Formats: sequence, C-alpha cells, structure tokens
Amino acid sequence: MPDVSQHVEDLTPRQIVEELDKYIIGQTKAKKNVAIALRNRWRRQNAPEEMRDEIMPNNIIMIGPTGVGKTEIARRLARLARAPFIKVEASKFTEVGYVGRDVDSMIRDLTDIAVNMVEAEHKEEVQERARERAEERILDILIPPEEDGQSRGGDGAQDNSGFVVRSPDESKGEPDSSTLRQRTRQKFRDKLERGDLDDREIEIEVQTDSQSMMQMFGPMGMEEMGVNLEELFGNLGGGQRKKRRVTVEEARELLTQEEAEKLIDQDQVKDDALDRVQQAGIVFVDEIDKVATGTRRRDEGSGQGVSRQGVQRDLLPIVEGSTVTTKHGMVETDHILFIASGAFHAAKPSDLIPELQGRFPIRVELNNLDEDDFYEILTKPKNALVKQYRALFASEDVEIEFERDGVSELARIAADVNADVENIGARRLHTVLTTLLEDLLFDVPEEISPGTHVTIDAEMVRDRLSSIASSRDLSQYIL
Repeated sequence: MPDVSQHVEDLTPRQIVEELDKYIIGQTKAKKNVAIALRNRWRRQNAPEEMRDEIMPNNIIMIGPTGVGKTEIARRLARLARAPFIKVEASKFTEVGYVGRDVDSMIRDLTDIAVNMVEAEHKEEVQERARERAEERILDILIPPEEDGQSRGGDGAQDNSGFVVRSPDESKGEPDSSTLRQRTRQKFRDKLERGDLDDREIEIEVQTDSQSMMQMFGPMGMEEMGVNLEELFGNLGGGQRKKRRVTVEEARELLTQEEAEKLIDQDQVKDDALDRVQQAGIVFVDEIDKVATGTRRRDEGSGQGVSRQGVQRDLLPIVEGSTVTTKHGMVETDHILFIASGAFHAAKPSDLIPELQGRFPIRVELNNLDEDDFYEILTKPKNALVKQYRALFASEDVEIEFERDGVSELARIAADVNADVENIGARRLHTVLTTLLEDLLFDVPEEISPGTHVTIDAEMVRDRLSSIASSRDLSQYIL
C-alpha cells in the first residue's frame, strides 16, 4: 500500500506557507496552522508504529467574515497535498432534518472523490500502454486480419482503408501475403503516428454507459447499506457495445480511455482510495456558526435550538472518529482532517457543544481585508484577477495593460463598496472588475480588433465606475 504522505515529505511548514502565499494574500496565522496540520500528517506516518493511532489530527476552526480566504486556504492545501477534499455547509443538514441525507454523506462523497482521483492517477500511469493498444485496434480496423475477410484469390483484395493488397506471385519472388500485410500495417502505423490519418472516418465499437441512468432509481437510505445500485443494475446490460463512426483522432482518444480502464485494477484503486481518504482526507465544514446555539439563537425558539444541537451531535462521532459504510468499503474517520469555518457574528465558538469544541483544538481568526490587501490580491497571486483578464483578452489577440493607479482605484472602489453596502471580502473585486470590463469584453473582436492595445488607468476606472460606486442604491444592485 503506498504511503499517502510521500508527495509532501519534502515540504516543511514554512515551504507550505510559501506555496499558499502564491495564491492567497495575507492570513499568515491561518496558513501557519494549516501548514503545521499538514506536516503533522507526515510526522504521524513516520512516528513509532505503536503511537500512530494515538496521534490525532489538528482540527481547526477558522473565524472570519466571508471572502477573506477561509475556503481557498483549505482548497489550496488539499490540492498541494493531492488529498481528497470536500466542502460541506453545516447549515444544510438542518434543512433536510433526519429524513434525507445525513452527516455521514460527507464521508461517502469524500470517498467518491478519492476513488475518482486515484483512478485518474492509475490511468495516467498506463496511458502509454493504453495508447499503444488503442492504435493496434485502429490498425485492425484499417487493415483487417486475413482470416476476417481477406481474400486469397484473384489479383488482390481491398482492405477497409482502400489499400489494395496484392496476392503473392511465387514465380516473381514476391513476398507472401503475411509479409506484405505486415509491411502495409507498418506503413499505416507510421501514418497514424504522424497524424496523417487523423481526419479519416472509421467505425469503432465502444462500451455503452449502462450505469449513467441508474442513479435516479436508488431509494433513499440505500447508500448507508453500502449497496452499489449502479453496479447492481448496470451489470444487467451485460456490457453492451455500440458502433460509432468517428474520426481516427476521436477513435484514438475513446479507445485509449477504454484500454486504460482494462489495464487498471479496480480493486487496487478502491483500496488505495480508501487509504487516501482515511490518512489524507480533508473535510471543510463551512457555516459551522449557523448550527451553534448562542444566547440570541436560544431566544428564537426551542425547536431550532434542538435542531442545531442535533446536527452538532451528529457531527461529533464523525469528527471524533467512527466507521462509515460506503459503497467502496468501510472508512474510518479518526485521522481525517476537519477544518470548520464561520463568521461567528451571532454566536461564538464557545456556543458549540463542549464535546465538539474539544475536537477542534486549533482556532484562528482571519483578518478583514482592506484596500492595500485588495491591491495585492489583484496583482500578486498566480491566479490574480488582473492576470486572468489579460489571458482572456490575449486569446483574442488584444493586449490589455493595467496601470498601477488603475489597479489602486479598483481596490479603493471595492473597499468603499464593501464598507457602504455589505462586506463580502475579496469577492467584491470580481464584481467590480467584471463591471469595468463588460463593454470591452462585448466589443472584442468586432469593435476592438485583434492587435489592439488597451490601457486601464485610474481615469478610465473612475469614468466607468465612480457614478455607480457613489450611489448606494446603484452599487447595492450592480456592484
């Protein structure tokens, strides 16, 4: 069984923070805590065997308003660790009560994500072999085997490619049909590798997706029994195949994926995925404050308070460590990392039930974002919005340049609107920038032709946005 922590063993907590800094501005304390939590997983894997099961994960509660980077920190951490990650909203469990999906569903969904992740990795490992086998299948279509219809009589026979294979002439010392066919096959293999045949149409047989329509038939609650209804009913199709007429290029992709499916061991995929979930899974529980029962919430009515406490008590065994039945196997949640978050305006972390509080020993408060933070968010991260829009315009061969004062003005307007209307953090930047560039994006390429250079400066930003930003009513609806 592979060591799930081996891909982060070379990253120290400081280096993990440096990687997160490439995408997230500020919030150093939160980054530091999640970096320690991630590194501790590798440390646990390398601790003495008798102590490994005793070392619990550093579950974290992030406290801060929306749009300050809570979810992004957790998501980037999971991507860095190549770990299964799922985001759930604690408040959703109050909406369905105890009849529909329960809290165990987050672990089942996380396991599905892990299976898909590991399956993709296994397929990547066999891509070269799968591609070779797919090309051989295409060659079999272009040059059918002799026993499948190649005539031995007459002056020759025509294969599916339109190539005429001549019968051997012993008196002239010509090669026999087998040698000739091998030469022909090699010629077509060379053409296939060069892409000369990509546009040619051929007829292939592919597996039908008989399971795609079966999900709707699953009765509520059956997933808890570990019954894979998709497999149960999908097998009734008997692995049916259908013929499709596609280009060689499309056939290569379709057949490569089909061959990759055959080459990987699905049992091994499930085993690796279950191990990945148990040792490296990350569950991000958002809006945890919505199920806290603060003083103000207790006054709303005993029914709601009981409902919220019920959700907390349902969450508790999952966070503490329990075994959840999934269609892929049993999953132990003892070492899954749980990161909870919430604004905690009307409640406090101490309003959570004591047992749940104890399972989130690390608490970190994220800072509100100001104008300076917005400027850095617009320019510094690898995926900064300014860089994203440059790439969008570059696809139309239009160069867009953001002047420093233009970016500063964007940051100022976003900060002002957040202060006047509602503070949604960095998400405001996307709204402001989209409104600013709306006309330009619409005019390309008719009005703004390829090769044009567009400059975004402070004057342009003020001209397009100031009237909206200065009106509270307008900014409330537009920005």
